[in-house]
Amino acid sequence: MYTFREFYIPERMMDELERWVLYGIQPGGFLTAVLENNLRSACEQADDENLHNLPAYVAYLYNNVPADCWGSNEKMKAWHVNLNPPHNLTNQPVTNDVAGSSTT
Repeated sequence: MYTFREFYIPERMMDELERWVLYGIQPGGFLTAVLENNLRSACEQADDENLHNLPAYVAYLYNNVPADCWGSNEKMKAWHVNLNPPHNLTNQPVTNDVAGSSTT
């Protein structure tokens, strides 16, 4: 659990945040709104515990999470793609290389 002043992030939410940061696993609606810096949506989707503790999320993100993975929907999309590149049917990462092409 992360604490900031009298506020905290519940352990169940910390696990979800860590999965996002480390693996790009999309969190639920409330955390997505927080990560997108969408206060209105975060307040709409928060349960009572998370609504009360929103300041802890802001402090945690600002002080502990790479800025590239939160702050807007665009940043979240880019973070997800960087950690989860598209794969083809053989489960190999997709590249822009054309099979059999030559650079000469």
